[in-house]
Amino acid sequence: MGNASDLGKKAEDHAWVDHAARAGMVAYGVVNVLIAWLALQLAFGDREGSTTSSGAMSQLAQQPFGKVLVWLVAVGMLLLVVWKGLEAAFGHTEEDSGKKTGKRLTSGGKAVIYLAIAISAIRVATGSSSSGGGGKGGGGTDSTTRTLMDLPGGQVLVFLVGLAIIGYGIFQIYFAWSEKFRDHITSEGERGSSGTAYVAFGKAGYTAKGIAVGIVGGLFLYASVTHSAKKSGGLDVALQKVLEQPFGPFLLAVLAVGILAYGLFCFARARHLSR
Repeated sequence: MGNASDLGKKAEDHAWVDHAARAGMVAYGVVNVLIAWLALQLAFGDREGSTTSSGAMSQLAQQPFGKVLVWLVAVGMLLLVVWKGLEAAFGHTEEDSGKKTGKRLTSGGKAVIYLAIAISAIRVATGSSSSGGGGKGGGGTDSTTRTLMDLPGGQVLVFLVGLAIIGYGIFQIYFAWSEKFRDHITSEGERGSSGTAYVAFGKAGYTAKGIAVGIVGGLFLYASVTHSAKKSGGLDVALQKVLEQPFGPFLLAVLAVGILAYGLFCFARARHLSR
């Protein structure tokens, strides 16, 4: 067991993981920039695109050499899965026991999210994705909520899931305004006018991410209270809810700019990676 742990730790510390992480962050940046573009189109009246990772992949596939680009994004996301998987299994050894467990669970959760995006990209690249939606049909968020709702105590479970998602969204906003995201880039990356821009991207990006995630969590809470799985939804449904509010197009455009900023911060992180 000790030998396996040592080997895993050596792999997690190896320089190739830096290269994998950088490539993966570029891919994740592309996904977020595309989602921001789709959200802006939605804000200005285009209802055709789906503001999900699948929708972003479909948009990318329509460009020249699009299928190749989608495959590159899929590979990049899988590299992030490897990186975060190694962190979940062997990383954060410098932390005390409680914090180490929490950070490893967070890394594991991110690996799952990145894997879901990678699968979306692979489905689009292979032509097996019939739509980019995230809340309709048999495989959307509402079907997942329905499955949870059908379990014993399912309504309570969906409510707790909603609370957990909202908690994560609040943490993202705290992460933004405490500027803890600075730990993800080197000190060199924080210097000069470009460093100021990177910090601004990070603050705006994590704030927008937190708000969007919080809205998704709110949808889960509403679904649990009304006992209706159709009331839940993913990012696309959350952004649609923003659009339905007073001054909705303006609010959605602001949120889209924030998501764009997060994508740009991913590029900055790829260039000035600090693990």
